[in-house]
Amino acid sequence: MNSEYFKKVHKWGAIWNYASLIAMCAIPVVMSIVLKAWPDLNALAKTLAVLIPLYWVTAFVEIATYVPMLGAGGTYLSFITGNISNLKLPCGLNAMEGAKVKPNTEEGEVISTISIAVSAITTTVVIAAGVLLFAPVLPKITAEGSVFKSAFENVLPALFGALGAGYFIKHWKIAIAPMIGGCIILIFAPKMQVGILMFITIVISIISAMIIHRDLWYDDFKKMKSKS
Repeated sequence: MNSEYFKKVHKWGAIWNYASLIAMCAIPVVMSIVLKAWPDLNALAKTLAVLIPLYWVTAFVEIATYVPMLGAGGTYLSFITGNISNLKLPCGLNAMEGAKVKPNTEEGEVISTISIAVSAITTTVVIAAGVLLFAPVLPKITAEGSVFKSAFENVLPALFGALGAGYFIKHWKIAIAPMIGGCIILIFAPKMQVGILMFITIVISIISAMIIHRDLWYDDFKKMKSKS
């Protein structure tokens, strides 16, 4: 891949990620200054001492999981704009599948970055329009007794089901093992974080794919060994 391209991606990706981090931290600081209401530093330190180690594990798992699928540019954009697992990741994977390119290639890198950028812009526009247009009626259609309440409570499951169905049908042999593994894990650890669960199911998917297609990857391994 073009090294100059990746130098610019990492440079601007790091700049905007640090800028986003500073902006997020600045909001509570500015509010505390303006309102003259500072949190108890001892209580804050004790809370962070418990939470930070958990988030470090999640951060490592998400980076190890998302980068091979979304590429450098797509990953930087995703971490800045958010909604990775339920929006940016499906968008990037669907775009690469539609363009018939593979992740971790030059074509996949470009398609993933463009699709996630368009997704971020579209999401911002749709959310802004939704806030302006649906703010007056949203409390009514989501209130208790509304016929639409059940639909709003199942938006994410419906989204994941629709996106996952296509992959499950095309690759049903590979999909069986991670689905069973994920269900077993959730039975014994129902509160496991999504990032860690996703990482485990991806590892299960890779292992099951290697077992199912062992003849293919073993032949490729022998060809690579003979060339070397």
